[in-house]
Amino acid sequence: MEQQIELTTSKVRETGMIQTVIKRDGRVVGFNEEKIAAAIRKAMLQTELGEDEKLIAKICDRIAYNGKKQMTVEEIQDAVEKELMKSPRKEVARAYISYRDKRSIARQAKTKNVFMEIIEAKSNDVTRENANMNADTPAGMMMKFASETTKPFVDDYLLSPEVREAVKKGYLHIHDKDYYPTKSLTCVQHPLDKILKYGFSAGHGESRPAKRIETASILGCISMETAQNEMHGGQAIPAFDFYLAPFVRSSFIEEVKVLENLNGEDYSALYDAKIEDFISRPLDGLKGTDRVLQHAINRTVNRVHQSMEAFIHNMNTIHSRGGNQVVFSSINYGTDTSAEGRCIIRELLVSTYEGVGNGSTAIFPIQIWKKKRGVNYLPEDPNYDLYQMACKVTAKRFFPNYLNLDASYNHHEKWTPDDPKRYEYEVATMGCRTRVFENRYGKKTSIGRGNLSFSSINIVRMAIECMGIEDKEARINAFFEKLDRVMNIAAKQLDERMNFQKTALAKQFPLLMSRLWITSDELKPNEPVGEAINQGTLSIGFIGLAECLKALVGKHHGESEEAQQLGLKIVTHMRDLCNDFSEQYRHNYSVLATPAEGLSGSFTRRDKKEFGIIPGVTDREYYTNSSHVPVYYKCSAMHKAQVEAPYHCLERAGHIFYVEIDGDATHNPAVVANVVDMMDKLDMGYGSINHNRNRCMDCGYENADKELKTCPKCGGTNIDKLQRITGYLVGTTDRWNNAKLHELNDRTIHNI
Repeated sequence: MEQQIELTTSKVRETGMIQTVIKRDGRVVGFNEEKIAAAIRKAMLQTELGEDEKLIAKICDRIAYNGKKQMTVEEIQDAVEKELMKSPRKEVARAYISYRDKRSIARQAKTKNVFMEIIEAKSNDVTRENANMNADTPAGMMMKFASETTKPFVDDYLLSPEVREAVKKGYLHIHDKDYYPTKSLTCVQHPLDKILKYGFSAGHGESRPAKRIETASILGCISMETAQNEMHGGQAIPAFDFYLAPFVRSSFIEEVKVLENLNGEDYSALYDAKIEDFISRPLDGLKGTDRVLQHAINRTVNRVHQSMEAFIHNMNTIHSRGGNQVVFSSINYGTDTSAEGRCIIRELLVSTYEGVGNGSTAIFPIQIWKKKRGVNYLPEDPNYDLYQMACKVTAKRFFPNYLNLDASYNHHEKWTPDDPKRYEYEVATMGCRTRVFENRYGKKTSIGRGNLSFSSINIVRMAIECMGIEDKEARINAFFEKLDRVMNIAAKQLDERMNFQKTALAKQFPLLMSRLWITSDELKPNEPVGEAINQGTLSIGFIGLAECLKALVGKHHGESEEAQQLGLKIVTHMRDLCNDFSEQYRHNYSVLATPAEGLSGSFTRRDKKEFGIIPGVTDREYYTNSSHVPVYYKCSAMHKAQVEAPYHCLERAGHIFYVEIDGDATHNPAVVANVVDMMDKLDMGYGSINHNRNRCMDCGYENADKELKTCPKCGGTNIDKLQRITGYLVGTTDRWNNAKLHELNDRTIHNI
């Protein structure tokens, strides 16, 4: 038998019979002669003489035994054309050529239609995929052209067959797939102190170290803008107050020196003067050095205020990514109790409250208050007054959001209140929710680290596929079997993408891999970034827990304790699998409460088309984000918090809790404090509050009137409601996709 096989193989080598075929998507498959026969047969049926099986067999044999061992689909089709042209049936050749042309046009039609919709600035789910990007501008259009052509390339050439199939069938979504070929990472928490101390070079000019508060503020903006062009996700500063505080003192010393020159006196003793707080006060009645000291403080506070104004203004106007999108920026602050740090916090809050331009709410940076007992939460805490101020600002401007450093999973064993660098041990987050803290392969910190890439699974689809199983226990067991399979594919895909990212050279990310990413300063320009980036995280997200539970047990976790327990079992299982993946692949895997925007509708449309309308599951235009209670479900804020709280500990890659309140919260900051109290009581990690805020798109005027139709300032009727989408604000809902607009209309109020 072995001899016969060897003889057969030798004969194939002698005749040159085709063995494998390279498909258009790059896959290599075994040669199938019947596919040639089927194509010729279709062409023959378009002619008067019809089929000729003998001729079909003759042509197939000639091509099969006279080709190369491996040929492309196009090469085989060219050979078929030549054989048909040599045969008596030339009319079949013409029909076959016509058939090939039609197939080619069909393959290109989808791309053409998408491009035309971009060109015509149509409002659809392609052009409104990201509400923070204006796809109608020339730069935005170029981004969408690039995006829509890059995604198929990734599918065809960069994904393994198993992963490609999971994506194709709607089980898996790869976020930022258009950036996949660039090898870029998702996000990073900027160690801004390194930038301010050493400056940086981004490959086209250099920035010197900062000496005063104005320069420090601008460098913070430039750092995030530059890094945004090297990455595909958000940029954050983990300890904004600590990083900028030293420049309050240096600017104060500058003001003292100005007075020295003006008065011809030596005030050097004031340089290191103990200052309880940097607060502007009248100079009336002050004399001598007391007057000089207060005058320098007043001047310093004014400079800090202007610097915070400039920072906020720049983060809302400096465009990245070809000029079509502002930087997706976040800043964390609230725990620096020094006089200088408090000055930064206070003036940042004052500037945020005042608004930008005509007094409108700033969309960026997303501001995050780091709430900590003993620091800024209780009445006896040194920064409690600033916490009260933060609640007042949130009540008017949505921000800051609140990060609970007291949550059990946000503790760090090295944190002590008297450590001047305690911020290194404080968790920080991206405004949308991304969290990086734990680290199996280096220092446990948020600073200098970020997410490498993330993908989300469609747990609703898996649950729908199990609905036909009558026995509940068997149905749930079948779901978990599917969950295991898809989770393993997702982990494999993230590992494959990371192995691709690891081949990037440090010089490809001139700022990120020289000043920002942890341990990157050890890399030489032509060295690969693999060892450094392994300290980042890989996240597996999910969408639609509520709909998944409805499919499995008939109710979601907000309306049934049985569903809640099953929901916790599902997400706990995902967490446990991620821990296993971390050991298997030697990376930091974690579970993400996916901030779905376009994905919330795309999964639903696919499932609705295949499975039809299923009440409570596919009967809306969107799936509920991650583990949230559905936006349409009427319940109190406390009930919502009690249901969602246990999931935060499981979703270590990021999570968020939000509350919808009615009316004008501007004069009711206590409602914000009540929500933070819920978070503290229930061990929640991160939360935010939504409320009414109207904005005149003509003049920027804002108020909270629920039914505002006409602007009282300019008389315009172009009124939009400022809204939060997947964790960040959007100035106009015109850029929201269809699914998110439906979700917005379904949102209900949570009584506090």
